[in-house]
Amino acid sequence: MKKIVCVLGAIFALVTAANAADLPRRQPVYVQEQAPIGKMPIGKSPVGKAPIGKAPGPVVSRY
Repeated sequence: MKKIVCVLGAIFALVTAANAADLPRRQPVYVQEQAPIGKMPIGKSPVGKAPIGKAPGPVVSRY
């Protein structure tokens, strides 16, 4: 009898937790601030400027 009560209690707890996880909850309202226009230094950083993956230039001596 104890086993049946324990199993039923565990099943009840599992069903209750699963049901609580499915309840809809209100999400906080996200207020998006306006981005500053013309302030981003796009193209000014050295990212992507190095010749990575390209063949090096010819080696020329200056003698």
